[in-house]
Amino acid sequence: MGGVPSEHGEGGQVQVLVRDNNVDQALKALKKKMQREGLFREMKLRRHFEKPSERRAREAAEAVRRARKMERKRLEREGF
Repeated sequence: MGGVPSEHGEGGQVQVLVRDNNVDQALKALKKKMQREGLFREMKLRRHFEKPSERRAREAAEAVRRARKMERKRLEREGF
C-alpha cells in the first residue's frame, strides 16, 4: 500500500505510540480510539450469542432511535 502512516498497525490493530514514557497519556489515547472504533460496544454485544432475529430487532430499534434523534435535532435547529 502507500507510505501513509495510519493509526492501525498490522492486521487492522489499533496502535498508539508511547512518548516520553507517558503511559497514562497513551492509555487515554487508546481508550479514545477504541471508543471511536466502537470496540467496547462490539465486545459487549459479543459476550452472549444473539439470535439473528434478535439482532434484526435490535438494529431496527437502533435505526428508529437514530431517526427520532435526527428529527428532534432538525426541529430544534428550525426553532420549533
